[in-house]
Amino acid sequence: MKHRWFWIIAVAAVLMVLAFVAFTTRGVPADVVEVRSGPLLRTLRFSARVATLSRVDVGSTVTGRVAQVLVDEGASVRRGQKLVRLEPDEWRAALSQAAAAERQAQARLAGLRSTGRSSSNAALQQAEATLRAAQAELARQQQLVAQGFVSASRVDEARRAVEVAQAQQASARAQVQAIADSGTDVAQAQAQLALARAATQAARVRLAQADVLAPADARVLARHVEPGQIVQPGKALMSLALAGPTQLVAPVDERFLDQLQVGQGAIVVADAFPGQPFPAKVLTIAPAVDPQRGAVEVKLALEKQPPAFLREDMTLSVDVETGRRERALVVPLSALRAPDADGAASVLVVADGIAHERRVRLGLRTLDAAEVTQGLAAGDRVLLRGILPPGQKVRPAVVAWEPGSDRAGGGSRDDMGSMLGNLGR
Repeated sequence: MKHRWFWIIAVAAVLMVLAFVAFTTRGVPADVVEVRSGPLLRTLRFSARVATLSRVDVGSTVTGRVAQVLVDEGASVRRGQKLVRLEPDEWRAALSQAAAAERQAQARLAGLRSTGRSSSNAALQQAEATLRAAQAELARQQQLVAQGFVSASRVDEARRAVEVAQAQQASARAQVQAIADSGTDVAQAQAQLALARAATQAARVRLAQADVLAPADARVLARHVEPGQIVQPGKALMSLALAGPTQLVAPVDERFLDQLQVGQGAIVVADAFPGQPFPAKVLTIAPAVDPQRGAVEVKLALEKQPPAFLREDMTLSVDVETGRRERALVVPLSALRAPDADGAASVLVVADGIAHERRVRLGLRTLDAAEVTQGLAAGDRVLLRGILPPGQKVRPAVVAWEPGSDRAGGGSRDDMGSMLGNLGR
């Protein structure tokens, strides 16, 4: 019985030795990828919203009752187009009254310059004739008194008549001067006419304010008024998006700020229209970071006419191309061992069944891949997970791998952050 157990134990030990030898001679199984050259593209994905250059709230400058609302939400309007019409009856009556007062003032001025001027000239001529007659009578009376034919009191009466005629002449001359073009009566009439004309213009402007007009080419975003409402100055009746270049505004995580540059191309997709992407480019990058969100505002401009389906404040997905290599040696990030700040790292290269550590210099990086600029050549096999010690025997198993095959999603409608993406061929 003892011999039987002895042989069992001996056989087990031999089998274990054989297994250990086989293990040490064949090596540890490990996945490897072959380094090869190909295109590498890095993209930055984030969410953006549609925004126009400016919005305005349009209101009335007078108090009145709404008679008509002439446009609906979503309508495109031209500069000067009527949006809302108020009841104009009161302002029309005021305009008629002001126009009548203007005509009256104009008629008075015209009368002064025509019949009034003729009448004043005639009155002056009559006063001058009367003065000449009185002066002649005074001379005749003075002669009669000298001859002793009449008393001296007749001279006094003739002198008083001359004085009266002189006063009448002065009054008539003053009247002529008053209705001359530089006279006071004409100046007063002209001032009254100017005042009446200003009142007419004010009434006309007030009547025109019964129509609320579009200040510029725009699109109606919201309508806040209905017929029959009483509106007052300062109340917004409509909200407009002024016509201009459509822009996309996005808060991008500050971690990716070093990858963004003005002028970079982008592809934009709306969730509701995934089959209709359109191009854009980075227009501006805000100089400051929002401390609350840790994000920087990026604006993008469309390179073509905006699609018809775009709406104000619509949320879109944007892929910005932040790096491209037409031909590059690429390795998976999972193959790298402890990369340092200078861009250097190491990989385990399998040669003759042995894992050899090799230092490499890296270039462009994406979510799952990195460009190798120094240290590797096409055809080298590197371990996918470099956790084995250098010098370890391995049994390599080549794994098919493409840059971007394990791309970790991208910004969705609910993800306002940013993500790196990559594409390879």
